[in-house]
Amino acid sequence: MDGNDELAERFEAHRGHLRAVAYRMLGSSAEADDAVQEAWLRLVRVDAGEIGNLAGWLTTVVSRVCLDMLRSRAARREDPLGQPVLGQPDDGGSDPEREALLAESVGRALLVVLDTLAPAERVAFVLHDLFAVPFDRIAPVVGRTTVTTKKLASRARHKVAPPRASGSASSADRRVVEAFLAASREGDMEALLAVLAPGVVRRADPATLPPGVPAVSRGARAVAGEVLVLGGRARYAEPALVDGTVGAVVAPYGRLLLVLTFTIEEGVITEYEVIADPTRLRVLSLSPFLSQKHEK
Repeated sequence: MDGNDELAERFEAHRGHLRAVAYRMLGSSAEADDAVQEAWLRLVRVDAGEIGNLAGWLTTVVSRVCLDMLRSRAARREDPLGQPVLGQPDDGGSDPEREALLAESVGRALLVVLDTLAPAERVAFVLHDLFAVPFDRIAPVVGRTTVTTKKLASRARHKVAPPRASGSASSADRRVVEAFLAASREGDMEALLAVLAPGVVRRADPATLPPGVPAVSRGARAVAGEVLVLGGRARYAEPALVDGTVGAVVAPYGRLLLVLTFTIEEGVITEYEVIADPTRLRVLSLSPFLSQKHEK
């Protein structure tokens, strides 16, 4: 094995980690692959023998590349709201199934909220809170002091997981929403009826509905029937906190498309609304239910 083959083998050992970091920073599998490839190109241009900690060096390089890409995206004023189309990838050359699996593994709601962070905030939060990189190693990446870098991550943390109002997001309500989404995905009429109140009211932005479907619908069977017709969206749905209460985001490939808000009483949904208007989406406070895989 010559030097280049050995270096390539060492790099491949870190590819999965680097891709995981880049995907959380960029929210796009195609761009994450580009960032990782750029790290390889930079590695072959330096003396790898002088690198004491290859994993740390590569993570730093990928992070800097991602930060540049995020800043370029911000400079172009790209707005993720309303961009994705169901059934289509949101970036050229991406495999839709792969992209969907990645978004699901990371958490669609988390990706949606990460998209609201400033570039340096996102990099600091991802590296520290999701990958446990020390602040003194993150500071050179974002070009700030260690103290300022801690503040960046703290601001991001409050956006990702803001303080919750007492009792506003009970586990019981979350189970109801999860059951509603599961029944929608599976096309299970009886399971839907079990979580809908007899007089449930569904409201929706007209743009989210096919022709002929009213903006307001009433009654469990009528609402459940409409849910089954539009059930394909549930594949991209995930529970989230919406203005402090349990709701759901519909986010193909981690890009926000719709938000669902719910009124839940005595274990059933008495009302819910489908929000798609970008102006309304921007003013909603969204945060994910962070799980252990996101808190590592």
